[in-house]
Amino acid sequence: MAKEFGRVQAINENQRTMSNWDMFATWIGANANNGTWYIGGLIAAAGMYTASTTLIVTGIMSYLFLTLASYMGYKTGLPMMALTRASFGLKGSFGPSIINIVQFIGWAAANTFIAAISISVIFKDLLGWTAYANGGKAGLVVGIIIMSLLHLASISLGEKSVRLIERIGIILVIIFFVWEAVVVFQNVSLNQISAWQPPKSVRISSGTAIDILAAFNLAWVTASSDFSRFAKKNSGATGWSFLGANIGLFGFAFIGLLATIGTAVMNQSFDPNDSDPSTIASKLGLGIIALLVIIITSTTANAVNLMAAGSALTNMWHKLKLTPALWIVTLIATAVSFIPLLFTTFLDAFTAFLDYIGMFLGPEIAVFLVDYFVIRKGKYELSEFTKIDGKYWYQGGLNWLAIISWVIGIALYFSLKSVSWLSETIGVTFVAMLFSGIIYYGLTWLFNSKEK
Repeated sequence: MAKEFGRVQAINENQRTMSNWDMFATWIGANANNGTWYIGGLIAAAGMYTASTTLIVTGIMSYLFLTLASYMGYKTGLPMMALTRASFGLKGSFGPSIINIVQFIGWAAANTFIAAISISVIFKDLLGWTAYANGGKAGLVVGIIIMSLLHLASISLGEKSVRLIERIGIILVIIFFVWEAVVVFQNVSLNQISAWQPPKSVRISSGTAIDILAAFNLAWVTASSDFSRFAKKNSGATGWSFLGANIGLFGFAFIGLLATIGTAVMNQSFDPNDSDPSTIASKLGLGIIALLVIIITSTTANAVNLMAAGSALTNMWHKLKLTPALWIVTLIATAVSFIPLLFTTFLDAFTAFLDYIGMFLGPEIAVFLVDYFVIRKGKYELSEFTKIDGKYWYQGGLNWLAIISWVIGIALYFSLKSVSWLSETIGVTFVAMLFSGIIYYGLTWLFNSKEK
């Protein structure tokens, strides 16, 4: 009997409980959150036309990759990081797993921090505490602790509680979206928003906007099969997930974009540091109820973030079950939520985080998609996913061709940033992905690996 390396648990058809609506709601809820709003506010610095165009194009491109990765989960019943065992090797999958743990804990921390800003404003109105925007930190610290308790509650039952929180959250998200849009257009016309131009000192190029959006959107690709493996139907795992992710993205990023520009028009000033939903909601006079909705939508988004991080942790720590893994990553995310306090502004911390995501995730995604759809022709042998010296063991558990392609892609991303005609027009994320996929396919063909 072959020796085994850890374990993987495929979800069979009888265990699949997520309907098309559940998949749709999950991905709307994943994107309809504070982080998406903040992304919309950030790209406002490109101007309305450039920001809206790059938002739509990048969203569609990114979530086509999500659809492909979701199909992998639906066909195999495995979470994404377990699936990378086939492309990177049983031990090599630890690399993508570490990146996934770090990035989803980072997203959870970012959403927590933004929600905690809302809580600090509530404490200012109710208790007279100094809000974070005005230099106060006590309300923010208490806010982070409150949010962490809410996150523990939201993931307490694993996949079941995530599904429940998404069903509730989507209703609140829609209400808040409509409310915000009405308030914005009561004060500013669409013509004014369209005509507004950011100051040259803070303007960003279309390429920068594309890279910001790509880093945000591609993060979900590496979590897609964690949910699609629970889908009852292929249409829910793929088509409805694609629609939900894009609707959530377009809805909340556009409202963040419109609200940020609308506020800049009303106040005759624009500061990218004030793009977070709590600051904008306060400037628009939406009150405590709006801030509470921001807090709740953060919980819905982080249920997905923490689920993805916990799933990646179980791929590395084989004896760990999903629910305890979720508790562990939630507690770590709580600690990480305090890191932005070490930066001059939250914007500095957030943009540095986005750069890291785009650099690592794009090439990784290209490698595992090429492996499954091009090299393996959509066929993985599930019985080989834990076998030492099996089909996916490669050399000592590592597929060096995938790892080399990934590293080259990361280096390309970093190098191409200095090529201004490229980085300022179409960005470097998708270019690095393209080259990583081609390099991996080429190396695999060249070495005629036994796995092909």
